[in-house]
Amino acid sequence: MADMSLEKARIHAGVWEGVLTAQVDVAPELEVMHQAQAIPGVEVAALADQSGQFSVRIPIPAELLGDGIQTFVIQDKSTEQTLDSFVIVTGEPLQADIRAEMDLLRSELDMLKRAFRRHCQDGTDA
Repeated sequence: MADMSLEKARIHAGVWEGVLTAQVDVAPELEVMHQAQAIPGVEVAALADQSGQFSVRIPIPAELLGDGIQTFVIQDKSTEQTLDSFVIVTGEPLQADIRAEMDLLRSELDMLKRAFRRHCQDGTDA
């Protein structure tokens, strides 16, 4: 597993942009999850004259946005290592609601990760 770090640059025109640093020559394949569903259109491209650095662009589908909190988790597809996440808040939620929703999302994400890993392990033990 290669050490990777992902740094957000900005969100502009509905696209999350960042820079991935990894000790690899080929662009790693990333996956962005929202409510246990993969987001299509993730782009990872090598930066010119920057060995080990890659531009990352993630389109944010408009149909996923609505009142409340939407959490997107960015992972290395091959290792399932979480590299970063971002949250979009729309509407007028209260501060306490935001914290409670974030705690709930983290708990649900951890539960899904454990269940998925058990499922994969059970499939290889059979």
